[in-house]
Amino acid sequence: MTPATRMSAEERRDAVIDAAAEVFSGAGYEATSTEEVARRAGISQPYIFRLFGSKRELFLAAVERCFERTVACFDAASVGLSGEAALKAMGLAYADLISDPAVLRLQLHAFAASTEDADIRAVAQAGLRAVWALAQSRSGADGERMWAFLAAGMLCNVIAAVGLEGLAEPWAQQLVASAVKVDPATGHQG
Repeated sequence: MTPATRMSAEERRDAVIDAAAEVFSGAGYEATSTEEVARRAGISQPYIFRLFGSKRELFLAAVERCFERTVACFDAASVGLSGEAALKAMGLAYADLISDPAVLRLQLHAFAASTEDADIRAVAQAGLRAVWALAQSRSGADGERMWAFLAAGMLCNVIAAVGLEGLAEPWAQQLVASAVKVDPATGHQG
């Protein structure tokens, strides 16, 4: 029998953040307990506090990871591209990323918690800043085009969150069809 490989402290920390992201994505910051996260991560609850100090710090780390994942997604999708091609590639990659319900829900929980918590707001702002910076640097887009790009992404979040793509009502079908046809570089239907 092969002996189990021990995780490094950094690997264990990463695994706990991944588990926390999954758990927080389900119930949000307020309703999630560190006990649930510990169970999911296969560790003791005191170990979470030893690693992160508090539930808030753990949530902040999970939100940071979520935005890092978005930036990495944009980065990988846009390598070697520029202009509208870069924005289109990033938009398509983002649609794929938020097809993971845990990613979408964690983002939405972070935005909701930001309304009442300055620390969470600061992390969400930093995450959006990083997304903006990468998308702008790869595409060369000006402020107006970047606004349209991020606005289209937020609309995609709402469409995915409320399940409009599966709703057979004309208004919902029109909204989804329009969002799909939006040129992510200009914000105009194309």
